[in-house]
Amino acid sequence: MGKLLSFTAVWLACACSLPVGYAAEHVKMAQNPIIWADVPDMAIIRVGNAFYMSSTTMHMSPGLPIMKSMDLVNWDLVSYAYETLADNDALTLTGGRNAYGGGSWASSLRYHNGTFYATTFSHTTGRTYVYTTKDIENGPWKQSAFSPALHDHSLFFDDDGRVYMIYGVGNIRLVELREDVSGIKPGGVHQTIIEDASRVTGARGGLPGEGSQMIKVGGKYYLFNIVWPRGDMRTQIVHRADNITGPYEGRVVLRDQGVAQGSIIDTPEGKWYAYLFQDHGAVGRVPFIVPVRWEDGWPLLGVDGKVPKTLDIPAGRGGLGNIVTSDEFERRPGQPALPLAWQWNHNPDHRYWSVDKRPGWLRLTTGRVDSDLLRARNTLTQRTFGPQCSATVAIDVSNMKDGDCAGLAAFQRRYGFVGVQMEGNVRYVVMVSAESDAPKVLERMPLEQQTVFLRVECDYRERKDRAYFYYSLDGSRWRAIGRPLKMTYTVPQHFMGYRFALFNFATKTPGGFVDFDFFRLGDKLTGQD
Repeated sequence: MGKLLSFTAVWLACACSLPVGYAAEHVKMAQNPIIWADVPDMAIIRVGNAFYMSSTTMHMSPGLPIMKSMDLVNWDLVSYAYETLADNDALTLTGGRNAYGGGSWASSLRYHNGTFYATTFSHTTGRTYVYTTKDIENGPWKQSAFSPALHDHSLFFDDDGRVYMIYGVGNIRLVELREDVSGIKPGGVHQTIIEDASRVTGARGGLPGEGSQMIKVGGKYYLFNIVWPRGDMRTQIVHRADNITGPYEGRVVLRDQGVAQGSIIDTPEGKWYAYLFQDHGAVGRVPFIVPVRWEDGWPLLGVDGKVPKTLDIPAGRGGLGNIVTSDEFERRPGQPALPLAWQWNHNPDHRYWSVDKRPGWLRLTTGRVDSDLLRARNTLTQRTFGPQCSATVAIDVSNMKDGDCAGLAAFQRRYGFVGVQMEGNVRYVVMVSAESDAPKVLERMPLEQQTVFLRVECDYRERKDRAYFYYSLDGSRWRAIGRPLKMTYTVPQHFMGYRFALFNFATKTPGGFVDFDFFRLGDKLTGQD
């Protein structure tokens, strides 16, 4: 140990004497996309040296995730603004209804007078939601809500104490709120401030201006929006004004690789960056960071108008932090029941899942009868991620009932899964594909033991968007089953990147259960080159 310490001291001394710039040349720099996973509609604030970011997870619960970073590159989940958005048939997957493509959409994140505000809206409920806390990392969060749902709004606290939301599609509107942000202020400002926001592109048709994010810099108001002209790509525009009510002048500030929708943020050192996302196929909408410089009072995004692959920010530890995580389902006293990376598909029914009924295992019990995976409640999910990833589980199926189906899925509207189906007293390992929208069993074979190992692998390299399915009887020797799934990002039906999903549903009689021993992630494809 003494030799090791001496060597380390000598190395550090030598390193300190290296020519200026040598270390920087050998430091790994951050690469775009910053997070190769589905983290869309980002809103970012800086409080001191820390950055906080909110995002969209729509029909998932808990929702409105909050992430933290000290460098804009390495992010960790720290909390969610809500456990469930509301309690209705759509959000609980009851009465034949669902919230796919709905739930809560693009949020706004602010810090004002010692309070954090995370706001969102929902066309599923028709309301605008305001969540507040003094402690963004630990909560608790307080919810208030009002009608109507203000689409893609940006919460804005002005210097004179007045509070606004900027919102809308095509025609962008300004509405004044009560000082406590509890609702629209009677008699307050409520007007259109930009007519036909997409007009600055010179193109007609396609997606008009939306995704408003407002900031104030040097006494001027800057409103960022996304447009998507027909036959073109996502394009970032900005309008500026001397007064919040206008008049506004606008211009295109980035048109490259479809990277758009967001705003800009400054660092403690005075640098500026834009945080935007790109539609990246089946993995979802992935975040990019783009350098910004100022010229004549306008923010100029990119390097010569292009999104750089390599950034001028050290990569640090790299990776996805705790945004995704393996789980052995072992819990010490006082630990949360589930790590933050897990989200339920729609609101869960807490009576029918547990990590303590059989310590070290996740138990999913069927509480009702459902016809297929999209309708099943208590499906537990995590993001898939690029450029390639895998998930492996071990599952005890000894307590399944006739008609039950349980397993591991690549989950979206056009899902695929490898799992176990129970028919009478016989269990079958199956691969099911809903690539053509209607789920079909592509292969099955009898299972004569109580525990089976399942694996799903996803390949997003060069937009390949393929999922592969495997099973093993011993956890060592793997056999492919069924056929690869062509993963498809469906809009507006689902509007979310593919997720790994653990599930168990009954098609005949509720009450059966399965136990998952572990969930283990990997970033390599073991079955495919």
